[in-house]
Amino acid sequence: MFPLALLSLLSHPPPSPAAAPFSRQKTCTPLLLLQTLVMSPPCDGFLSQYTHHHLVAFLLTFFSYVLLHSSRKTFSNVKVSISAQWTPSLLNENSTAFSPDETWEENKLFGDSEEATLFLGVLDTVFLFSYAIGLYVSGVIGDRLNLRYVLSFGLCGSAIVEFVFGTLTEWLHIYNIYFYCSLWVLNGLLQSAVWPCVVTVMGNWFGKSGRGFVFGLWSACASVGNILGAFLASSVLKYGYEYAFLVTSAVQFAGGVVVFFGLLTSPKEVGLSMTDLKPGERDSDSHRPLISDDEDEEELCDGANYSIQQQDVEIETPPTAIGFCEAFCLPGVLPYSLAYACLKLVNYSFFFWLPFYLSKNFHWKEAQADRLSVWYDVGGIVGGTVQGLISDFLGKRAPVLAVSLLMAMGSLVGFSHSSNDQVINAVLLAATGFFIGGPSNMISSAISADLGRQEALRGSQEALATVTGIVDGTGSIGAAGGQYLVSLIESKMGWMCVFYFFIVMTGASIVFIIPLIVSEVRSMWRDRLARTHQL
Repeated sequence: MFPLALLSLLSHPPPSPAAAPFSRQKTCTPLLLLQTLVMSPPCDGFLSQYTHHHLVAFLLTFFSYVLLHSSRKTFSNVKVSISAQWTPSLLNENSTAFSPDETWEENKLFGDSEEATLFLGVLDTVFLFSYAIGLYVSGVIGDRLNLRYVLSFGLCGSAIVEFVFGTLTEWLHIYNIYFYCSLWVLNGLLQSAVWPCVVTVMGNWFGKSGRGFVFGLWSACASVGNILGAFLASSVLKYGYEYAFLVTSAVQFAGGVVVFFGLLTSPKEVGLSMTDLKPGERDSDSHRPLISDDEDEEELCDGANYSIQQQDVEIETPPTAIGFCEAFCLPGVLPYSLAYACLKLVNYSFFFWLPFYLSKNFHWKEAQADRLSVWYDVGGIVGGTVQGLISDFLGKRAPVLAVSLLMAMGSLVGFSHSSNDQVINAVLLAATGFFIGGPSNMISSAISADLGRQEALRGSQEALATVTGIVDGTGSIGAAGGQYLVSLIESKMGWMCVFYFFIVMTGASIVFIIPLIVSEVRSMWRDRLARTHQL
């Protein structure tokens, strides 16, 4: 066989370098095929296409958002303690000998726990609105400035603000609702710089091949951060809620310093180009998402020929950043953004209010409620990974989302009627997290990467951070409005009506992506018919 192959190679010499710039042939000579096979041997497994640089980028971006979410989770985990600190004691509340100003201490901001709960909802809303506005801006900034600088600034700046909000104000006995609101607005703006940056770095390092699984696994960072934050907060809560803010903000600040000195935002920073990466990792491949139905029929031969010509003649030019309005008009961006607005409302309501609900509804200790709430995040981790893998296998995202969200509506009904049993609640929370957290992770990571690297851009424009900011920013606007509604509905009508509200919002997220679901199901059906005819 080898002499025959050698004879074939000699009879089909490769094109000369001088002729390469003037033609990009669609024919695949045996020499080019042999070189392609040598560069990417068939025995290579799925993970063989990645280097240690990919692993470092994966871990640093993963733990950046883990630390951010762990500090963010602290606020939701200590709401009961904060509410008790801001309201008068039972003795003062029943006292009639003195006026309230004389009997209450300076830190008693509200007359009862219901007023304090409403203000906590206002703080959640203020944070998410500022976070949403910041995402629209930081996405555009991320496509124009060094991602490492923007990411580190967001992490460290947010850590300082959280320390001032939760720890310094308590140590110095500074209690003022306007000061709290101002700090939380600033915190939202600073935290908004993180997500578009980490998604863009991941998009730079990981192409289309296996994106659903890789991003599904990576998007567990938010849930892992929730779990870490819950355990950190519950472990020091007995000393006072200010120490929960102190620990998580200090860890987050240290993480921002590590990211500043250790993160590589793109393969180009270590001298890797399209020709150095495996075929599944070329930039051209990463710009072809699953939302496109067209396939390149001669990918292997054309890719080999293209890579050889690139080595000699082509000088890579950095893509120009896309405009905000232009990014909003890209195919699929608007429906996924609106669907994510409804879904993030539900997901973040669990994030902000689940420990509070478990503690108030079942009369469990706050630390117990914090630890039990992590089962929702465990379900989200498994859900994002499994559903991302299934979407890779099918080659489509929207049908997987639709099935999961339909199941989520049933799991919400089940959890709303759960009994006062921690084991049953843990199982129902894990199921609910699987069907709600999984789709939420997919839209915010893998699908955002698909939308930001799609065919309409042709690889000539940088849009990943901008598109990620639009999708996540629109989702945060929906979540922001929802947090005050949750506190209002709960105070007026009870928790059961809150769960009915969640079910309606989950159904609305399906409605917004119906055109995409229909299109992708039709495409799958056409592909199935084509394979049947070929057989």
